[in-house]
Order: sequence, then structure tokens, then C-alpha cells
Amino acid sequence: MGITRAGISVVNLGLESFAKSLEEQKVGVIHVEWRPPAGGDPEKIKLLSLLERDEVDRANREGIERVLKSQPVLVGIKKALEAIPGMREDMFLHAGPPVTWDRMCGPMRGAMIGAALLEGLADSPEGAERLLRSGEIIFEPCHEHSAVGPMAGVISPSMPVFVVKDKALGNYAYSNINEGFGKVLRFGAYGPEVIKRLRWIEGTLAPALAAGIEEAGGIDLRNLIARALHMGDECHNRNVAATSLFTRAFMPHLLRAGLSNDIVGEVAKYLSETDHFFLNLSMASCKAMMDSLAGLEGSSLVRAMTRNGTEFGLKVAGTGEEWFTAPAPFVKGLYFPGYKAEDANPDLGDSSIAETAGIGGFAMAAAPAIVQFVGGSPQEAIDYTREMYEITVAKNGNFTIPNLNFEGTPTGIDVRKVIATGIAPFINTGIAHREPGIGQIGAGLTRAPMECFEKALKRLAEEFG
Repeated sequence: MGITRAGISVVNLGLESFAKSLEEQKVGVIHVEWRPPAGGDPEKIKLLSLLERDEVDRANREGIERVLKSQPVLVGIKKALEAIPGMREDMFLHAGPPVTWDRMCGPMRGAMIGAALLEGLADSPEGAERLLRSGEIIFEPCHEHSAVGPMAGVISPSMPVFVVKDKALGNYAYSNINEGFGKVLRFGAYGPEVIKRLRWIEGTLAPALAAGIEEAGGIDLRNLIARALHMGDECHNRNVAATSLFTRAFMPHLLRAGLSNDIVGEVAKYLSETDHFFLNLSMASCKAMMDSLAGLEGSSLVRAMTRNGTEFGLKVAGTGEEWFTAPAPFVKGLYFPGYKAEDANPDLGDSSIAETAGIGGFAMAAAPAIVQFVGGSPQEAIDYTREMYEITVAKNGNFTIPNLNFEGTPTGIDVRKVIATGIAPFINTGIAHREPGIGQIGAGLTRAPMECFEKALKRLAEEFG
């Protein structure tokens, strides 16, 4: 407190109610938002102090240097069985941390049934469910096989997948091909029209895309993401600009690939009608970027955030392949006509790899139009991005935001900063119906569960005794 020419002035720290009381008494007051580290929790403060060490800081500097150096390039399309490390004929991959059939949510069960029908392992949904219950099919997370998939994220052996290579560091990442909107496998639909579309993707679209990519000699995805951020995308829930940029870069090579006019026409129509086509490519790009942290001992940087509709899962660079899980949160957002919150499934999908890499919700400031889809206001979109700078270790100069004077996106979530500030990573996402086969019913906003970060902090501290 001090005396000024205008009278008494006060700087208030902590409880805002004190500042409001002074304002009511016409006392000049400045309120400063301040919270004790980790909310004042003695146990968390003790763990944080144990991790305030040079080894962690050095590992994090090395890790973020790898991420910022990463250069994901689309180099091809192959069948999952041929491309994905560790993939087997009796294996289905899924989004999120590990989950068994009995704990799978409705949309994921529906997607598994559709995959069994697509693979010819059953003649009916009932037969597919019996097979999936029997234990004859192995379920494993996409993330444990260098892959990612939106929503249910199911990848079966015969599905074509994008092959993305990090040209800077040499690692690969994989994702399935976006099916478009409506009743689709990723939301748990498995009717005849869904299987028909998947067979067209396998038999027509994927070979055509592969031919164009080969003729191009690869397509630089980092460059497309960077340009899309300047055109109103955040490359998670909004991919209109990114898909258009990909189409512009790809089509001349497709035309030179020697395919029939009919096939070229089909592919062009599909790309023009599928705004979310680039989502799977941005996810694979982010996966390639964040897998550069694998095996980085001592690092407190988050390597993956993901959800399976039952649990939210976290991986941290310095704890190897260990999962830190908590119940998947529900999404607060806008619903399509006829649907309400009671219809929604908890959060689902590998697409939060986007936020892990510093785009998606972390780049909301670049995409003010997204608030019409997920709720909020353009100013709130800017505020969300600014808040994420408080829990990250770098600004990514490869991905800049015009609305923030071309600052780089907040990148490199530090478990220590999340716990110290009490700020959970912000995610924008789609909302799936809890029953299989109905599909997307809205979109909105959520936060990663703090419980995952608390578990990770404790495990990191154990690494240092």
C-alpha cells in the first residue's frame, strides 16, 4: 500500500474480493492475479522442488530443439500391415491409451465391428461382435505403433495409411485416411454405406493419392500447416485452408500420374467436399514431431495426449512408454439440432496430438471463425492461446499467429508448469454420440485432466529418487 497524490492506492495480491471491497469504498486499487505454486499443496511443491534441476532443464532444451527442428513430409501411402511397425493380421489399433473390449465406449465398439466387417472376418455385425469378444483380435493403441487416428481411431490391417517421414530426424508416423462427414467408421458407424466408402478409399482413392505423392516426390506438410495458420485454420477442428492448400499442391502431380480422367475427377470431387481431409495429415505430422522426444531421459515434456472415450492418456518424454491415465472428460460445446449433452460420449480420439505439438486449441488465436463451431468468442480464442504460453517451454517459429503479431504457437507442454500454475492443457474437439453408428453431434472445448499430470509429476520425481 502507498500514498499517492490521488490519495491511498493499493496493490492487491490473491483474493479478488479484497480488491472489490476497496473499489466499493472508492479506494484506488490494482488487483494482481496471483496463486501460490501448485495451489499451495505441500506435497506437489515438494515434488516440484525436486524436479527444479539442471538435468531436467537440459533435457527439455534438447527435446524442444528436436521438436522445432522436425520437418514432417508426406512420402507415401501403404497398407497398414505393410507400413505400421508391429502391425499384425489379427490386430486392430485404436485411439487413446490401452482399453479392452468390455471397457470400450459405444463409438469405439461400433468402429471395431465395422473394421471386422471390412476385413471379411464376419458376415454380420452380430458375428463381428462375437469375434471381437472372443479375444481372437488383439487391441492396441495407435500411439504404441507410431500411428494416430481421429475419434475411435481404428486402423485394421488392410486399411491404407498415410506414411509421414520426419526429414530432419528420420522417424516415421502413420494415420488412416479421412472418410469425410456423415455416418463414418471413426464415429462408430458400420452400415453398408460405410463399408462401401471404405472400400472405395482402399481401391480407388488410396492408389490415386499414392501415385500423385510419388510423382511429387513427397509433400512438405510443415509448410502447409504454417500457411494454413495464416489463413484461419488451427489444424484440428478447422482444416478448410489446409485441405485447400494440399489440393492445390497435389493436383498437378495427380494429373501427371497417368490416371484416367474418371479417377482424377473422383479424387478431385472427394478433396473438394472433404474439408477435414487434412486433419489426418496434421495429426501424423504432429505425431512425427512429438515422437522425436522418445527416449529423452529426464525430460518433463509431454509427448502425447489422447483419449479412448473411457480414459484420457498421457505420455511424457522422460518416463518411456508408461501411460498416465484418468477418466476421459466430457466436452462443453455446441450441439447439432436435436442433440443435447446427455447424448454425448466422453472425449475421444488421438487428435489431441495437435495440441501436444502446439496447434489445434493452442493455436485458437489463429482461427477466430472456429468459435462459431465450438463456442466462445474471438477474444476468448486469443485468451486460450495466451494462457497456453504459461505451461509451455517455447514459441514455435515455424507456426506463427498473425493475431498475436506473428508470435510462434505455444509448444512443449511441461508437466512441471502445468502443476505449478494449475493450468490444464486446452483442447478443442468434436463430440461423438455415446451410441455407435450415430456419429458426430457437436463440437466444443475441454481440458486435459489434472490427475494425469499429477501422476506423471510423481513418477518423474521417482526417477530422481
